[in-house]
Amino acid sequence: MTSTTDTTAPTNSTGGTAPVDTGATTGQTDEQARDRASLLPRLPAELTDHGKCPFDPPAGLTELSAEAPIHRVVTRDGDPAWLVTGHAAARAVLADPRMSSDRMRRPGVLEKLSPAMRERVLDEKARAGGFIAMDAPEHTRYRKLLTGQFTVRRMRQLGPRINQIVTDHLDAVLAQGPPVDLVTAFALPVPSLVICELLGVPYADRAGFQSWTAKLLTLGTPLEKLFEIGDQLRDFMLALVADKRARPADDLLSGLIQSGTEPALTDHELVNIANLLLIAGHETTANMLALGTFGLLDNPEQLAALRADPSGVEAAVEELLRYLPIIHLGLMRHALADVEVGGQRIAEGDLVLVSIQAANRDGAHYADPDALDLTRARGPHLSFGHGIHQCLGQQLARVELAVGFTELLRRLPGLRLAVPQDEVPLREDMAIYGVHSLPVTWDV
Repeated sequence: MTSTTDTTAPTNSTGGTAPVDTGATTGQTDEQARDRASLLPRLPAELTDHGKCPFDPPAGLTELSAEAPIHRVVTRDGDPAWLVTGHAAARAVLADPRMSSDRMRRPGVLEKLSPAMRERVLDEKARAGGFIAMDAPEHTRYRKLLTGQFTVRRMRQLGPRINQIVTDHLDAVLAQGPPVDLVTAFALPVPSLVICELLGVPYADRAGFQSWTAKLLTLGTPLEKLFEIGDQLRDFMLALVADKRARPADDLLSGLIQSGTEPALTDHELVNIANLLLIAGHETTANMLALGTFGLLDNPEQLAALRADPSGVEAAVEELLRYLPIIHLGLMRHALADVEVGGQRIAEGDLVLVSIQAANRDGAHYADPDALDLTRARGPHLSFGHGIHQCLGQQLARVELAVGFTELLRRLPGLRLAVPQDEVPLREDMAIYGVHSLPVTWDV
């Protein structure tokens, strides 16, 4: 569960936030376009488009990174922003309590919105529990409550069940025979089933929430559609919360209901927390499984070494997370006070975008940063974020990725692409990077 909806701006009706936008949206009125520009600032294409290589940061981003750790840029809508590309500067911004995650606190944002949109984003029921868009002390209450549910011990206890889920899906892949789309057959269903079991969400409902999530994370989805889909997700989870209140079980959602916290969590808080965890829990790990496999196939020597010595899988997972961060659009903050970062003065109210792609390839922090080296000594990459918003589910993600890569390479000998590399469709139109499909074959 790598850091995900923290890449975002306005609170929507799932209790989460909508992604930094880099694409155009058609069919909007002028008012809707202004609302979108206010809530979803768009980076220039040269800083977001991967070009010919699906594994390297955009060329424009790489050029900026070589110059300095922080840069003054202009969004596609003409608004100024700071872009952080250096590793140390990124950690400083993400750890600084003067850098706010609550976009509604930024001066002038609410004033720019239409009355209808302002009412939407300030809806208390929709914002309740949306901890990734909160600052301390509001954020602290939810974070402490959830940290108790995501302990390292509990995540490791899930290992046998994750092994079984991975085994079952690879059994089905082998029974079907090559070629298969690894996304639909393996990378997406494995973490979906894991997070459903952890939360207590019926896996039979996966088609619905996966479809809603895909639309929420599509950069071109109009704002009104985002809210409409968010309402559908809320209704879905409200019914589940009611069921868990009546018939609690041994799952995380029931645990939150019975946590004994004072004040008790409301239905709306539970709904928004659960939807955030549900979305993050399947979308991020699914795309890391697929993109990581794609990256390994592009580095056959590294793949062969990992297959020969699977004991190195934990280090390999960390390197794949560093090398191929799925958070490709940046984490959004704004300054609550004047702050100095990387030798630059950021003024109160300034918008700040932290590029995880660039920070994870910072040559001042990593030796030979553009090389995939699965034996690299483990270091603090930023793919799970940093500071108070660092990903809650990172230990779960690590277990899923380690088991997934190990068994995938063990059970599918000669794993390789079934299509030319340039025919693999990339998720550049999505808030979470990866591949839409990954056709593969293997030796039978």
